[in-house]
Amino acid sequence: MEQKEKLYDVIIIGGGPAGLAAAIYTARARYRVLVVEKAGVGGQITITSEVVNYPGVESASGSELTRAMKKQAENFGAEFLMAEVLDVELEGDVKTLHTTAGDYQALGVVIATGANPRKLGFKGEKEFQGRGVAYCATCDGEFFTGMEVFVIGGGFAAVEEGLFLTKYASRVTLIVREEDFTCAKAVSDPVWKEPKIRVEFNTEIVEAGGKSVVSHARFRNNQTGQAWTYDAGENGGIGIFVFAGYVPNTGWLQGKVKCTPQGYLETDADQKTSIDGVYGAGDVCVKNLRQVVTAVSDGAVAATSLEKYVSALHERKNIPDLWPMARAVMEKKRGEREEEGSREDREHLRKQKANDRDAAEERTGNGFLSPEIRSQLAGIFPKFSGRVTIRARLDDSPLAGEISGFLGELEDLTDRVRCIRENLLPEEAKVRRAEGELLPAMILEREDGSGGNIVFHGVPGGHEFNSFIIALYNMAGPGQAMENSVREKIKGIHKKLNVKVMVSLSCTMCPEVVMAVQRIAAENDHVTGQMVDLMHYPELKEKYRIMSVPCMVVNDSQVYFGKKNLEEVAELLEQAQFL
Repeated sequence: MEQKEKLYDVIIIGGGPAGLAAAIYTARARYRVLVVEKAGVGGQITITSEVVNYPGVESASGSELTRAMKKQAENFGAEFLMAEVLDVELEGDVKTLHTTAGDYQALGVVIATGANPRKLGFKGEKEFQGRGVAYCATCDGEFFTGMEVFVIGGGFAAVEEGLFLTKYASRVTLIVREEDFTCAKAVSDPVWKEPKIRVEFNTEIVEAGGKSVVSHARFRNNQTGQAWTYDAGENGGIGIFVFAGYVPNTGWLQGKVKCTPQGYLETDADQKTSIDGVYGAGDVCVKNLRQVVTAVSDGAVAATSLEKYVSALHERKNIPDLWPMARAVMEKKRGEREEEGSREDREHLRKQKANDRDAAEERTGNGFLSPEIRSQLAGIFPKFSGRVTIRARLDDSPLAGEISGFLGELEDLTDRVRCIRENLLPEEAKVRRAEGELLPAMILEREDGSGGNIVFHGVPGGHEFNSFIIALYNMAGPGQAMENSVREKIKGIHKKLNVKVMVSLSCTMCPEVVMAVQRIAAENDHVTGQMVDLMHYPELKEKYRIMSVPCMVVNDSQVYFGKKNLEEVAELLEQAQFL
């Protein structure tokens, strides 16, 4: 890509509601706009199963709401890039962003990177993360079916997630440090109507303990000083979900923009930061209310303020109008969508005549790939420099049928992806399982037959679809760029490492870990990276006592929980080879 093609009027870092709103407003004003998101568009709101307080929308899931926002931004000409911003140069009229996909420049920047769940630091919190201590009810709630669960926090998230957990837990106890809830009464009122919930006010968690999983927890009343313990017994387990606020995602800025001691961006009434041409929006900023509606408001304010700045810069520096490039991209995508519509019609006729359509596809009716996803893929596959083969080892399980149906739709979209199905006889499948092989499996190989060390166990839907497409891109080439320091760490792995990343398709933190492990596998043949949808492999959940995702298991012995980026995973694996 030529350098001028990497110059934008506005680059928005973060694809949550704040970033998407900023993209809608700036793109609609006919500026060239790029949204950079490292995992998947939507942010934290995508784990919310129901949003009922967004004006004009009676009820929608977080993912539905942000998907509509993304489509609206694209219709106005905004472009999207899946990459992680590693460093920034924000001084001067032209800002430079160093990302895992290369360097990009912009006249203005909106930082909308959000925040991550806060850890409290109580005794046992770190030791039992993933084995009883969790931070996402949507991701991990099912692991606590039938158990006693304690939710730490009294704000909106704690109440909402506590109510959600009643679908799984035998009982939910809300541990609230204050004398009352800190969210709106309308939010907390349903708590009193739920028979599975009890509340302990003026109470804090002191310790979580147990053997392999959390089996007991100790609490203290912060007014009386009286302590009490809940013990599930030696063979029992309990859940502790922490919803005690968030930590702003600003560490990567390395002090280049003024932040509070807690790390939140300091912005003025126009959402401007301490740097000219740099604005903040959403949960990453200092604010009193962190809700999707205020994030969207921040994005709109930041965008309209930045429009004036960018316009003045165009005049002062005599910078050519960048909108024609944005319009060309928009028209190209519109043509791809129209072509996709025609292709869909032809595909529909073909399906009507087909008698051997996979049973899984027949059950889903519309198939696995929506028209929107097909349209996006139409623009991605031409970027592959080579071809990639997906070798599917299929047993007689229902999951194998779903994988076959998924591949049937995928292989009809492009000649860049070839699908080979190996249907195993029951006896052969039994032998392979006895030898420790997970079935069914989708194994990714390069055009020349090399590779085979990136594997998916499960249909990569939900949040894992992006990680699947990125894995194809990394195997086909040219692949995602990376920092030289990270590449050197990856080259330093000389021992065979088999890394299974256990995921839930509803988890927003899992794809980053999956992509990191599989990016390393694409670079180093000593590493095998496997995505495992735990819903289909309950025996692994029991074997490793997994109660939270993402979970990395290295060589079937070393277990690591929690979200990690590429550099963190590379460093961990470099060290793991000596353990």
